[in-house]
Amino acid sequence: MRYIYSLIIIWCVAVTGSYAQQAGPDTATLNMRLQDCINYAYQHQDSVKNATLDVKSAEYKIKETIATGLPQVSGTASFQYYFTPPPSVGPNFEALTSGKPFDPNAPLVKYPFGATNYTNNYTLQATQLLFSGTYIVGLQAVKTFKELYQRSLTRTKIETNVSVAKAYYQVLVSNEQIKLLDANIAQLKEQLDQTIQQNKQGFVEKIDVDRLQVQYDNLVTNKENTVRLLDLNYQMLKFQMGMSIYAKINLTDKLEDIEFTDHLADYATDTAFYRNRIEYNLLETNVKLNQLNAKSKKAEFLPTFSANGGYGEVFEENHFRYLYDNAYNQSYIGLNLNIPIFSGGQRINQLRELNITTEKSQNDLFDAKNALSLQASNARITYYNNLQSLNNQKHSQQLAQEVLHVARVKYQQGVGSSLEVTQAETDLQSADNQYIQALYNVLIGKVDLEKAYGRIK
Repeated sequence: MRYIYSLIIIWCVAVTGSYAQQAGPDTATLNMRLQDCINYAYQHQDSVKNATLDVKSAEYKIKETIATGLPQVSGTASFQYYFTPPPSVGPNFEALTSGKPFDPNAPLVKYPFGATNYTNNYTLQATQLLFSGTYIVGLQAVKTFKELYQRSLTRTKIETNVSVAKAYYQVLVSNEQIKLLDANIAQLKEQLDQTIQQNKQGFVEKIDVDRLQVQYDNLVTNKENTVRLLDLNYQMLKFQMGMSIYAKINLTDKLEDIEFTDHLADYATDTAFYRNRIEYNLLETNVKLNQLNAKSKKAEFLPTFSANGGYGEVFEENHFRYLYDNAYNQSYIGLNLNIPIFSGGQRINQLRELNITTEKSQNDLFDAKNALSLQASNARITYYNNLQSLNNQKHSQQLAQEVLHVARVKYQQGVGSSLEVTQAETDLQSADNQYIQALYNVLIGKVDLEKAYGRIK
């Protein structure tokens, strides 16, 4: 029993320790800047990990292609036992010894000798490619093939960067919204308490208290909804990072530290930005691959030259105990020359098709340049408009705050109405909401602008 109890205690300790190790990362709070989140996503986001594996696969593809031009060695072995050895047949030469003329139309006869009962043989063959145009082009193509996957990895990282940045900014904006709601709730709570006291003293009517109470309750409900959405925004950020949604993180970047007008004028003068866009680079790589495909098809018109050699041994005997007493070997070396002469026009038409594909890809590249330029102009103008709207909303927010202050002072002095205060509160909440939306639009527009001009790597 002591032994059993000891095992149970050891098992419980092991399970508890394993659980603690697994729960550790989720219980510890990580302080993360935006760049920290992006770097984390580069390491843990599945799409980035898969794109990295594609690059590794391309490296193996290069080695595979190179290996086709190296010596190829193969071996074969076989063993047969014939219950009834196959006969050997041929012309009846006995008729010649009897002096009769040889008749080529006479039936064949079976010879008394033939195949043996036991046969064992093995061969070893080797070939070496000496010249192949398609192999030479293939070596160039696999390097471009790897370049394609490397650029695909870069595109995946850029998309991950954009997704993480937008999710990060969404959390910052939600936090800012909660701060504004807290400030409004505190002000409204103070106004509500004062109005309740004035109502008890008979200076204001009950309807004034009810109006403020409804407005206060709506504001508290709005904050509770925003807090729940903030938790969802955190989960979305962690999802974009490839992190467990149950992990705890704290964002250390501040909205006031973000420079919105940083190098804004430089974007309008950057006319070669499209060369920094990964989409344009991918199309360039696609043009290269199409050109190499056409070049490879041209190479099929050239001869292929290779060397080969082999060695083999055969063991034959009617009795197994004598099978390996004697070996009959053979060996050879040789050259192979394969010259394509006529394929019925198949190769030339395939080449023409590939030339058309190459021309289409070049047209796509030119079209992409115009499309990326249009996209960049749209992102620049949208960002500028959003920036102007943000500045206007900041000013409107300040005015709404001042109007509310004046309305409250007038109401306290008895020269204003509660409806005027209520309307000012509503206007301030509307200005805050519009400011939050304008702030979010500017942050998202900033990310889109940097992506459009190839500033995100």
